[in-house]
Amino acid sequence: MASKKNGTIYIGVTNDLIKRVYQHKNDLVDGFTKKYKFHNLVYYEVYNDINSAIEREKALKAWKRKWKVDLIESKNNGWRDLYENLL
Repeated sequence: MASKKNGTIYIGVTNDLIKRVYQHKNDLVDGFTKKYKFHNLVYYEVYNDINSAIEREKALKAWKRKWKVDLIESKNNGWRDLYENLL
């Protein structure tokens, strides 16, 4: 999730992406995501195994910001909100 193009980036794990993005878009989750207005799903990965997903989340969180931006832009150069594609 991102607050805007080249804005603050949030990385998380969920077992229900549509529900979780809806919660962020509507500021239903208190804390960091609500404070920084994370309303745009700009990148996501799908895993069949929760342990693999958590491992990847931890790895991405350790990345430098430039690497995260490059990853997003490799799949979504315009930082479009991908939420509608999920529905």
